[in-house]
Amino acid sequence: MSAETAAAVALALAATTLTNVAYLREHDAVKALPDFSPRRPVQAVRVVITDRDWLRGFALESAGFTLYVVALALAPLSLVQSLGAGGIGILAFVSARVGGRSLPRHEVVGVGVSIVGLVALAVSLAGGSGEGGGGSSLEIELWLGATAAAAVIVVAVGRRFGGLAVSEGIAGGLFFSIGDLSVKVATQGGGRAAFGITVVAGYALGTALLQLGYRHGGALTVAGLATLLTNALPIAAGTVVLGEPVPTGALGAVRILAFVAVTAGAILLARRSRG
Repeated sequence: MSAETAAAVALALAATTLTNVAYLREHDAVKALPDFSPRRPVQAVRVVITDRDWLRGFALESAGFTLYVVALALAPLSLVQSLGAGGIGILAFVSARVGGRSLPRHEVVGVGVSIVGLVALAVSLAGGSGEGGGGSSLEIELWLGATAAAAVIVVAVGRRFGGLAVSEGIAGGLFFSIGDLSVKVATQGGGRAAFGITVVAGYALGTALLQLGYRHGGALTVAGLATLLTNALPIAAGTVVLGEPVPTGALGAVRILAFVAVTAGAILLARRSRG
């Protein structure tokens, strides 16, 4: 493992820790706020951003995002995102400790699977971690457009058939994935700095949907689903769109196992507890 990759791993782990703790703080703050409606966005924004508890959570999230951007500048998108996906275990652990409850069996399994994924990823790094060719701008734009369309459809379906917390968590994660992929592309410099527009749009819409989701569901359900999509889609995009290579042979199999494990762990942790 190169020094740059090692630094990126450390930064990504720190980023995901800060971000997931921030999600929990934001959830608790939003739950305690007076009612607000997305139909009155100016009032809703004012209610949220004037709350000190929410601002503390958002400050943590911003610090995590800063570390994440630096990690992306040093390592492939798929590597950084897989570390982020494993970080949902942190969210499960902290939410259980703060709430004074025991983790349900599926959440315990989810934490374990996420840890297995992180260990497998560390082992696979012995095979190196290439950046790929950068991908075609048209293919990247099509990927981002399709993701945004999917988010809009999910929100519409959620409002039509119920399940607002789930739909807003999923849509928020889809928009966050737009921001994450755009950050990686924008840090390539040159004309691709224009993807900074989709960075801002993706994160702004993702943050808004996450706060709405917190009004309708628990932190682990909403943020868990958002984290799943936020990380799973960029992991796929790193290989499919940006052309980031996967190691060959046994180490390649271990890398694929790592990606599958962190995604499966996120799915388990995002499931609703019965009763």
